[in-house]
Amino acid sequence: MRLEGKVALITGGARGIGAASAARYIEEGAKVVIADRRADEAKAVAEQLNQQQANSAIFVELDVSDEAAWKIAVDETINTFGKLNILVNNAGMIRVLPLEKTDLEMFTKVINTNLVGTFLGIKAVMETMKANGGGSIVNFSSIQGLEGRENMSAYTASKFGIRGLTKTTAIELGEHGIRVNAVIPGPTRTKMTERKGWSDDDYNKAYGRYPLGRMAAATEIAEMVVFLGSDESSFCTGGDYAVDGGVSVGKPKA
Repeated sequence: MRLEGKVALITGGARGIGAASAARYIEEGAKVVIADRRADEAKAVAEQLNQQQANSAIFVELDVSDEAAWKIAVDETINTFGKLNILVNNAGMIRVLPLEKTDLEMFTKVINTNLVGTFLGIKAVMETMKANGGGSIVNFSSIQGLEGRENMSAYTASKFGIRGLTKTTAIELGEHGIRVNAVIPGPTRTKMTERKGWSDDDYNKAYGRYPLGRMAAATEIAEMVVFLGSDESSFCTGGDYAVDGGVSVGKPKA
């Protein structure tokens, strides 16, 4: 029970890494708020978690780019569970387009969801975490926050920005006992990474030249989210924590 007594708000909790993290948090003794714009899916996740452990989860509808919505989500978390110890800024979006076809509206939408959403989340929880004597904020960057990639100008910019925001925030909030870290997931099988018509072999073949030769399951990324939320990582802040199957270590095998 590595998270016993802790309360976590997880954005993008309706599916993928967010839902997997919520399930692991419940297993480790935490109470969880599933925050997402996908109301039906998020409610279903919360209901399933409550069947496994009664009164362990609630759903809050949240557009992470909406500052007022963040206040409502944090207030509801505290009103229901009495406190907020962990924020997991998992919600995100990706668009794959050449720069010449990426207009300002699309670029801004990706930045607002990924980077601005992370900023607003940190701002929304920092005062209650200060009052509690500390907390843990887990942000989500990406391999594309470490290196550029063709046709991903908006996504890459947002994920580099999240790493910078994480490090600066860790400096400013450390004196209050608030730790801020970034998860760097590699290729992971989720709804966001689905490719129409691809089989399991197609997915594995696409990453077969990298060290572990496959994509991750969402549950594998969730294990890092558990670690960073728990007291096991009590001296970790401002860090980049890669869970990428070796994608970032160097050039793929010939």
